Amino acid sequence: MKIPKIKTKKIKGFFKKLPQVLAERAFLTFLFLFLIVLIIGGIVFYKYNVLAKKAEPQILEKPLQFQEKTYQSVLRVWQEKEKRFQEADFKEYPNPFR
Repeated sequence: MKIPKIKTKKIKGFFKKLPQVLAERAFLTFLFLFLIVLIIGGIVFYKYNVLAKKAEPQILEKPLQFQEKTYQSVLRVWQEKEKRFQEADFKEYPNPFR
């Protein structure tokens, strides 16, 4: 089976003439692009609005619980950072321009 060669000159010529052809038919080009945008907008609206309302949220059987151990570890890290931040106010740095 023979694979046909792609003629790049024809493809280049087509893409070179395309802006001129679209500019000559500006109104039809506008209508075509506007129709494409309306279709894409409708699809996005349907996907994120209509389908989202149809789907029911999952109900968790086990309620969320506050994890005191994790909270204490995060609080400890924050306190250490705050302490280092406060210590930076009293530290004197050498003047680099002397």
